[in-house]
Amino acid sequence: MSRLDNKVAVVLGGAKGIGLAISQRFASEGATTWFTSRRDEELQTASSSISGNAHPLRADVSQQSELTRIIETITRESGQLDVLVINAGMAEYATIDEISAEHFDHIFGLNVRSPVFALQAALPLLKPGASVVLIGSIADVIGTEGYGVYSASKAALRSFARTWTRELSARGIRINVVAPGPIDTDMMRAASEEVRNGITSTIPLSRMGKPEEVANVALFLASDESSYIAGAEICVDGGLTQV
Repeated sequence: MSRLDNKVAVVLGGAKGIGLAISQRFASEGATTWFTSRRDEELQTASSSISGNAHPLRADVSQQSELTRIIETITRESGQLDVLVINAGMAEYATIDEISAEHFDHIFGLNVRSPVFALQAALPLLKPGASVVLIGSIADVIGTEGYGVYSASKAALRSFARTWTRELSARGIRINVVAPGPIDTDMMRAASEEVRNGITSTIPLSRMGKPEEVANVALFLASDESSYIAGAEICVDGGLTQV
């Protein structure tokens, strides 16, 4: 028996990088998996790489109306929702001297505002035993020059996980955070060898993580194997923030 048999999952931002790895893993473990992207080409590429019962949804999850539409579609087509993964997010470089209102609003709009209303929209479908997995970042506990707004947005997400755990535990809904460190995605592969080597040298395991390794943790938190874990943050960072 697969670990997500008879479950329905949605992965917001699930068509590339870490999100795609999660969508692939969930579908392979038996979940009916809905995954979103704003871009048709990403959805098409992802669909061709996912084996299992997976369904693409084109949506801009920064828009509240789009979040409502996603849930309406899942309600109509699947009739239930057992796992909600909120992965959509963004990062932009700006030091304190360079931060603009647009920069701040853009990052907090997608990284903080969107998760609030995504969970709110999904609540009527989330029954006792449901799991919500927030994809955060170790940036919530470290200071990285030029990424103050991004780091603050991930710290806000971590804080929400604590509050939502208090608010939703009586309904049997668990909230947890996966906090990746440096992961070998397209963004990291685009960096220079010097930058990559500099990052790797700070990691106790002496390598970057793989998207599949983040997906493994998301799967654990989505499954009934983590039924007594709530309000937690699990760092997938090769020990970077742990030693």
